[in-house]
Amino acid sequence: MCRWGMRIVQSESYEKQMENRNENFKTESPEETQALGEKLGKILKQGDVIALIGDLGTGKTCLTQGIARGVGIASDEVVNSPSYILINEYNGTVPIYHIDLYRLENSEEIAELGLSEYVEGDGICIIEWAERMAEALPDTCIKVHITLTGENTSHADDEVLDSPEDENIRHIEIQYPIS
Repeated sequence: MCRWGMRIVQSESYEKQMENRNENFKTESPEETQALGEKLGKILKQGDVIALIGDLGTGKTCLTQGIARGVGIASDEVVNSPSYILINEYNGTVPIYHIDLYRLENSEEIAELGLSEYVEGDGICIIEWAERMAEALPDTCIKVHITLTGENTSHADDEVLDSPEDENIRHIEIQYPIS
């Protein structure tokens, strides 16, 4: 565990080590969530799809901001939620397609967006509220589940936290596809 309460794996074969398994993290601030995203962004490659799953306010966009920095999007470029425009594109060494499905009501609306050009595109595709298109996600996508600690009692190492200062603590599970 590092000083933030985030587990950091340090290894020469970090990318290989991440294949075929789940990783669990706990972050205690937006900055830690962004730092975790940056670490993830550094191992992503062209064509990767990241499915972000979590309730409103759990930190999906915050994690995306870190991923963008890890992929090489300039630190002065604003990375924000595309809730009202649905898709943001960021140009860096590898383009990022940031999609937000929050405002879409059903699978027909999602199908009308024509997301296959992004999901199968030449960049990294990050999809917030990805559970809304679960059937259309590629088998190779990386699924990231974000919950507020205390909401997800299925993890034995989580505590139920009652004090207001605990509102920034997130449990983040990254599920890497079997390759």
